[in-house]
Amino acid sequence: MKPGLILPPADVMDPVGVATTAENLGYGSVWMPELWGSDAFVQLAVVARETDEITLGTAIANVFSRSPAVLAMAAATVDRYADGRMVLGTGVSTPKAVTDLHGMEYHRPIRRAHETIAIIQEYLSDTEEPVTYDGEMFEVSDFEALDADVPVYHAALGPANRRVVGRLADGWIPHMVPFSRLKDAFEEIEGAADEAGRDASEIVVAPYVPAAVSDDAEEAREALRGHVAYYVGNGKGYRNAVAQKFPEEAEGVAALWKDGDRAAARDAVTDEMLADLGVAGTPDEAREQMARLRDGFVDLPIVTVPKTGTALALDTINALAPE
Repeated sequence: MKPGLILPPADVMDPVGVATTAENLGYGSVWMPELWGSDAFVQLAVVARETDEITLGTAIANVFSRSPAVLAMAAATVDRYADGRMVLGTGVSTPKAVTDLHGMEYHRPIRRAHETIAIIQEYLSDTEEPVTYDGEMFEVSDFEALDADVPVYHAALGPANRRVVGRLADGWIPHMVPFSRLKDAFEEIEGAADEAGRDASEIVVAPYVPAAVSDDAEEAREALRGHVAYYVGNGKGYRNAVAQKFPEEAEGVAALWKDGDRAAARDAVTDEMLADLGVAGTPDEAREQMARLRDGFVDLPIVTVPKTGTALALDTINALAPE
């Protein structure tokens, strides 16, 4: 599968322009993030109108702020305007976003993810029977399915969330899981898939690949250091993911970040961490790193340019283009 690309927020760069550029450069997919300020599905509908063949995905739509039915309708609507090019990327988000932004209780996120995805898949199916689901968190009944062939990829870090991927999802979107640990982390997915009678080899492994490219290799690495430090410092889930390979380093970065010494936190991100968590360097170095990643346990690398590397965005997108 050709690499994908996370689209930038509208206040950084024009996401529609970046999407058309990505299609012209041969990227296989573009993925619209969503936290605050812009609706991912609305933007993807615009991208659908301006592109022809590139796959469109959400990365990610959280399972708290919309009901399963609204997520299914939104995905089916974009898919219709995109002539079947839509992928729905879901995730549990964070307590901070769910509680402080959406005003909702961050309650049983793994169970909510499981039931949300299960209901979405029923609503997107081609069943002729009215959709019915009787779960612990949701009960739905008596509405027809939408008959939209939209794969569901799930962003999962911890083992319980990875089991949701194995039981239900078509793809797995990890972020900040060291590349060398992806295969080990996938074993949890594989076990859950086997229990559910599914073929785990059909689940697409689609990690975020934080990337920064510059003729000045150290400038690129510094941009990636800032990205790693931010995520390790701000999110326990990301810290735990990085700690699968770098436990002492992750704790050290997090402690410095918590103390407010952001520069020291960035400096504490080692070159070994950079090599296992992203792609950074000159164009030739970055392309070589991406090629090694493609030869490993990755089906679909999704390139994301860190906010700390915004000035390098166009160089990065061009350097890592498949064509």
